[in-house]
Amino acid sequence: MAKVIVATGSNLGNRHDHLKQAGKLLNRLSIRPIRKSSIWESDPVGPALYPFLNAVCVIHTELAPDELLKQLKSIEEQIGRNKNPERWAPRIIDLDLIAWNDLAIQSDNLIIPHPEYHSRLFVLYPLQELCPNWKDPVNRIDIDTMIHNASDIRIEKTDLEW
Repeated sequence: MAKVIVATGSNLGNRHDHLKQAGKLLNRLSIRPIRKSSIWESDPVGPALYPFLNAVCVIHTELAPDELLKQLKSIEEQIGRNKNPERWAPRIIDLDLIAWNDLAIQSDNLIIPHPEYHSRLFVLYPLQELCPNWKDPVNRIDIDTMIHNASDIRIEKTDLEW
């Protein structure tokens, strides 16, 4: 069984509803109840136009990493995401595989830990909330240091419920 960290985000349509739908569908993939961070709102990164709602979930699965990635893409499509959106474009839902136990995985279609998570406050703050002692499995940098080193953006915890 693997402990997997999944980052979620939405900046189109009913963002809150999209995250709640993703949470319900992620729960179906987990053999234990999932843990969900608070929901955070952040400014978009890159040319995206609208603020994001973001959160992090911890699931436990017996699926292989490639199979879980396929399931995450399927959840995105079920919620209404276009199959191959433009990078940084607005999106109904985005599910990113951040970490898989303490493994480092690199294949043609999957890199774990996620190659950009360490610089994204919209992943780091919710991750810190769930896993305050988190260390990157590759370089062993702790989450507080990653937060300190990440580019500053406007981000704040909301009072939205799952």
